[in-house]
Amino acid sequence: MKVSNTPAEQINQLFISQKNFFNKEMTLTVGFRKKQLKLLLEAINQYEKELSEAIWEDLHKSYEEFYLTELSIVKSEIKEALKNIRCWTKRERHKTPITLFGSRSYVVKEPLGCALIVAPWNYPVQLLLNPLVGAIAAGCTAILKPSPYVPNVSAVIGKMVKNIFSEEYIAVVQGNREVNKQLFSMSFDIIFFTGSPALAKQVAAAAAENLVPLVLELGGKSPCIIDKSANIKLAARRCAWGKTVNAGQTCVAPDYLLIHQEVKDEFIKEFALSISKLHGQEIKESGHYVRMVNDNAFERVSEYIGEGHILYGGETDAAQRFIEPTLIDDINDEAKVLHTEIFGPVFPVITFDDNGSTFKDKVVKYITQREKPLALYYFGDESVGWEIIRRTSAGGSCLNDTIMHVANAHLPFGGVGNSGMGHYHGKLSFDAFTHRRAIIAAPTLFDLPFRYMPYKFFKLAKRFL
Repeated sequence: MKVSNTPAEQINQLFISQKNFFNKEMTLTVGFRKKQLKLLLEAINQYEKELSEAIWEDLHKSYEEFYLTELSIVKSEIKEALKNIRCWTKRERHKTPITLFGSRSYVVKEPLGCALIVAPWNYPVQLLLNPLVGAIAAGCTAILKPSPYVPNVSAVIGKMVKNIFSEEYIAVVQGNREVNKQLFSMSFDIIFFTGSPALAKQVAAAAAENLVPLVLELGGKSPCIIDKSANIKLAARRCAWGKTVNAGQTCVAPDYLLIHQEVKDEFIKEFALSISKLHGQEIKESGHYVRMVNDNAFERVSEYIGEGHILYGGETDAAQRFIEPTLIDDINDEAKVLHTEIFGPVFPVITFDDNGSTFKDKVVKYITQREKPLALYYFGDESVGWEIIRRTSAGGSCLNDTIMHVANAHLPFGGVGNSGMGHYHGKLSFDAFTHRRAIIAAPTLFDLPFRYMPYKFFKLAKRFL
């Protein structure tokens, strides 16, 4: 199946109609927003089977993994918004300084306007609809752009959205990077983009022409530190799970291992056992092991295996786009696998010891000499983990776990530096599409004279400034 580009003129007309619809002020009421969120929830339930079948066709992703990593998260986000939207939209009263005596200070929350939401292929439902929940809750209109790399899922999403929303409110456009180029050049009120840092730079450059605000959810090389104080059996199991969910095609997947020499052999052994327990002895036959999204991804990730010595795994099958979970070490410092986000089940192992300086000092130096990652994971004594967190920077982190910080909707999700800008999930999804407007309500019964020229009361006023 192949996705066809939405015609350029149709995209222009959708944009104009959404701008006009927003100006009718229908999206401003809480009642309208709650109704649309309920419609979205009903639609997700209605199309659940069709979406799960589509994602199996595109990625060989099981229903169970699809539900846990995508549908359940979106449903939870909708329910959280329905429960709290009235509170989130409420006008806030703020403190007023003595210099504005008699005035009252407020913040009102207003929708930014017409939003563009662009999602990648790896979690094509969650990463498109989760931001949409924030846009609806905030009172925006939205044009959605799913990925052409998962054509079956994108087609179902297009059908679902068209059946529940008018296109002047929420619409889906389809296509490749030519469509993206057109969209990014348009004067949206906000662009919410999830994808690679390389493409994000193009998005930012195009958005700058119209001064469009951005939320960029990107990726990077997320380190996973295994200290000698770690519970190795537990660490291996949680790393094996984190690296093989979606076959490593996850922006917060542990990208590479920084491991203490003393526990390296034990970890490799336990990692192999954990993979067998998660996916069986014949991993290719597992109903829960995802495939590479396309041939290009398969070839790129397969090449990484040859850049080091295989400690575990290494099997590939081009016909099925299958890559076995693989540990490699003895890697040249200039190898691509150490400088490119892997986005697959290949796990480079970099070994350190305590000779010359401590293990924690070595891993901190290694991490801080590179771009800031989207996630950082540490296994070992928690107090050491907190010190490493203090001395490094990352979008989010787990101590003695991987990925699970994303599962808490009460925590912000987002990157820093090269791994992104802006946050969402829960109330932060609402905030991402909202402008906080400052309001001063001034008194009319009196008028303090100190602010007026020729500043006769300057000396008195200076005492309060």
